[in-house]
Amino acid sequence: MLISTTPTLEGKRIVTYLGLVSGEAILGANVFRDVFASVRDIVGGRSGAYEQELRRAKEIAVQEMTEQASALGATAVVGVDLDYETIGSNGSMLMVSASGTAVVYE
Repeated sequence: MLISTTPTLEGKRIVTYLGLVSGEAILGANVFRDVFASVRDIVGGRSGAYEQELRRAKEIAVQEMTEQASALGATAVVGVDLDYETIGSNGSMLMVSASGTAVVYE
């Protein structure tokens, strides 16, 4: 399955638009990682734990979107957009959503 952030596929002709597909991932952050990340923010540097969780959430959201597109008979998803949010009263959860248009191309 082709996944593209662009609305078209270079060299391919989209023959059918099947509609909007999406996937979401909501992951809770580990308390110890939160504390460690806060220390890192104060001292400087990157938080590897958060980066890893962010990548994991993105992979889950894109996988769900792709599965939804496959169920519709799509061969690609175009116009893909990824959104990242923290949710919860103290921002303790991470939400990643992926959405795009399922299409059939030739």
